[in-house]
Amino acid sequence: MSVLVNKDSRIIVQGFTGSEGTFHAEQMIEYGTNIVGGVTPGKGGQQHLGKPVFNTVEDAVKETGADTAIIFVPPAFAADAIMEAANAGIGVIITITEGIPVADMIKAYDYVKKRGARLVGPNCPGVITPGEAKVGIMPGFVFEKGAVGIVSKSGTLTYEAADQVVRQGLGITTAIGIGGDPIIGTTTREALELLIGDPETECVVMIGEIGGQLEAEAARWYKESGSAKPVVGFIAGETAPAGRTMGHAGAIVGGSDDTAQAKKRIMRECGIHVVDSPAEIGIKVKEVLS
Repeated sequence: MSVLVNKDSRIIVQGFTGSEGTFHAEQMIEYGTNIVGGVTPGKGGQQHLGKPVFNTVEDAVKETGADTAIIFVPPAFAADAIMEAANAGIGVIITITEGIPVADMIKAYDYVKKRGARLVGPNCPGVITPGEAKVGIMPGFVFEKGAVGIVSKSGTLTYEAADQVVRQGLGITTAIGIGGDPIIGTTTREALELLIGDPETECVVMIGEIGGQLEAEAARWYKESGSAKPVVGFIAGETAPAGRTMGHAGAIVGGSDDTAQAKKRIMRECGIHVVDSPAEIGIKVKEVLS
């Protein structure tokens, strides 16, 4: 099994004919992802990368039965694109765009929740179920199919974790890059819940960073859930001076509980196997699964 996306997902690309949309859609199609079309207002009726282009998400859903959208729309218009997808009945909305105004995202977040859709991102690398669907900008060749789920705030560390797991002869069920903006659709806890609930995921790697409470909330939920599935955790930014960010708009250190040391302590108290460097992730995963 998998979470969020798989070989049966019917995916449209919003911002399909733009430079970013074109480049990454081409990569996704090459990977084998089931891209059924795209949306660029004013270009409906055209073909792009061998797929139909539609003026609206509603048109795309009617014609293709799309259930998943990936968004490469410029920041000023991305929140509207998110809401358009939710309004058209798209169930999974993955938003790659970085720098969407916070006020716009607050509105879009509420809109999506009210319609029961799942938003991943913005400012995220996407979601990949190896061998089935790559809905994002991650390098697909790094990921091999297996039994380890990944949830991460950092795109780069998502790829690093996958590489370390694969080097140990293991593989990935689904990797979810949740994004680093202040307002994101799926939190660390929510992504962890999805992976813990997946019967084929035997272990989860949870990668966070300094700032915020997402990792602590996820760790406390994990302890309360009583799950027997092991979780391996890593927190980036341990050597950052107090008050610095991790390059993500939402990763601002706001107090003593936001430090790497505090997060690691909480995670350990909640039964998570914490490692001190990304290079240890694969080794620890293999250890807890053996």
